[in-house]
Amino acid sequence: MNKVIIDGQNLKIEDVVNVARNGYIVELSGEAKERIEKARALVDRFVEEGRVEYGITTGFGKFSDVVISKDDAKKLQRNLIVSHACGVGEEFDTEIVRAIMLLRANALSKGYSGVRISTVKTLIDMLNKGVHPVIYEKGSLGASGDLAPLSHMVLVMIGEGEAYYNGERLSGKEAMEKAGIDIIELVEKEGLALINGTQVMTAVGALTIYDAVNISKTADIVASMTVESLKGITDAYYHRVHEVRPQKGQIKCAKNLLTLLDGSSLTTKQGEIRVQDAYTLRCIPQIHGASKDAIEYVKRVVETEINSATDNPLIFEDEDRVISGGNFHGQPMALAMDFLGIALSELANVSERRIERLVNYQLNDLPPFLTKKGGLNSGFMIAQYSAAALVSENKVLAHPASVDSIPSSANQEDHVSMGTIAARKARNILYNVSRVLGIEYLASSQALHFRGDVKLGKGTQRAYNLIRKHIEPLNEDRVMYVDINKASSLITSGELVRTVENEVGEIL
Repeated sequence: MNKVIIDGQNLKIEDVVNVARNGYIVELSGEAKERIEKARALVDRFVEEGRVEYGITTGFGKFSDVVISKDDAKKLQRNLIVSHACGVGEEFDTEIVRAIMLLRANALSKGYSGVRISTVKTLIDMLNKGVHPVIYEKGSLGASGDLAPLSHMVLVMIGEGEAYYNGERLSGKEAMEKAGIDIIELVEKEGLALINGTQVMTAVGALTIYDAVNISKTADIVASMTVESLKGITDAYYHRVHEVRPQKGQIKCAKNLLTLLDGSSLTTKQGEIRVQDAYTLRCIPQIHGASKDAIEYVKRVVETEINSATDNPLIFEDEDRVISGGNFHGQPMALAMDFLGIALSELANVSERRIERLVNYQLNDLPPFLTKKGGLNSGFMIAQYSAAALVSENKVLAHPASVDSIPSSANQEDHVSMGTIAARKARNILYNVSRVLGIEYLASSQALHFRGDVKLGKGTQRAYNLIRKHIEPLNEDRVMYVDINKASSLITSGELVRTVENEVGEIL
């Protein structure tokens, strides 16, 4: 049985993907259990001693100075969840909900949150038995963590809210009953521990960064097909050009292009047909490479965040202390997700310009709009329109969310990150990029079809063969969105990258 063991310290992005998408079972490590129990024992002792500690025996936010009696402590935690469940908008996809649940359980397993081990196990049981809370996309400021969406997750744990179970949307209580999971009564600190963290923005970010790596590799493959179909000059990818400007992503991209195009009879050397290519061909390593470096940076931020304690207050049982800090603030993720959105947008920007070079007969020696009988047929004319529309939308979406802040909780929480908005925007941008690249994949394949029976590059030949298994060349106009969806599916599923890597080795 495939499983992921969580301990709060060693979770990988690939583990998140396996649980979220592939249904891996989740288990709690023995060391994590010990840490959870020790932290909980300290919380219980402080409650018995009547200590005044934020979120344990006080209200929340601006109500932090209101002391709550021991008799009202459980009601305080329940009230926190039901009052904070203010999410709106569309529902998160199941894979994101599963990632959220996993990341919250992993954060709790670090042993700094003060929850009972039975509460963590309830969350894990929900994951393993397929009880998926209905969590709405909008409503988080990204500090104090993802309060609203995480509250929707916890509602189901206490028998409220709604959840999906076996494909059926049910009340939270009914879903838990059908799955054979006992609902819980929250005790001191637990409500706050479950919702005060960055797990929603990080869950969206983890899945998006995983997909972004695939998109970055895809961009190199598809670009190489366009270079080939336009008889591009490969001297610009010569290794010494990039070694004298040693940006890592740039060097990787140039190497990828030369590997993919190796053996092609269509590519040229400078001076054979023309002295130099337009920037969208000549500067692919510089453009794609910068995005690769950005993606690598964001990946490091996400990998750190998925193994972090991001709630408040934190329990340091070895020092007998409870400290109220600010690890719930999503600024590290907010900036990273905005950066990711910008980096991905650029991959679509340059892709759309390459599409234009493919369809514009004034810029190449191919049939106008890549169709034999132009006028009677429109060919790829409107496909380029769609790519342009997606690129334009990305320019709006790429505006940083993290530069905005609206004070909340009567100005107690007077700077917030908007990190969850940044993460959702990055994911929307990623979708648009996959469609733009899908259109370029189609268009470059059509252009290569017009080049006739020629020898293609080692990698581009594999990419061309794959698309031809699913989509025939465009001999006359047909319904284009079907082809676009098929080509884009080959990209988002990872099949294109896997197919090419089987031939040329790992794409960097």
